[in-house]
Amino acid sequence: MKKILFILSIFIYTSSLAQTESTFDEKLAKELGADEYGMKTYVFCLLKTGTNTKATENEQKIAFEGHMQNMNKLVKENKLIVAGPFYKNERNYRGIFIFNCSTIEEAEEWVKTDPAIIANLLEAELTLWYSSAALMKVDEIHDSIAKTKI
Repeated sequence: MKKILFILSIFIYTSSLAQTESTFDEKLAKELGADEYGMKTYVFCLLKTGTNTKATENEQKIAFEGHMQNMNKLVKENKLIVAGPFYKNERNYRGIFIFNCSTIEEAEEWVKTDPAIIANLLEAELTLWYSSAALMKVDEIHDSIAKTKI
């Protein structure tokens, strides 16, 4: 009986290995800019509270409305791949951007178009980041699962 269970477990294990083999989609990998590992370089942006503590409530409102409009513009231009706020925290972290570029200099140019950053209500820290090229599909997938649009 032990022999049968052992053979059965070997069979199940090898069957599961065969099912986990991936099918490489060369066309999709090329479309997303993936390297041989399915990865690519992005610029990760950590948004922190800026140094401007004297802005009026109205100035803040206008700057953050512009911040949202600018983000939407960058998404449409395929420059901003992922963005989102952090919950309130002690580190003054406000949110992140993941930019579809491979140099800090290019991301700096895009950051300079953000009204909340221009007004020093937010500060941006940029660093190169290596991650899955599949992130390029986040917006497309999100649109199909979001019942309410922002």
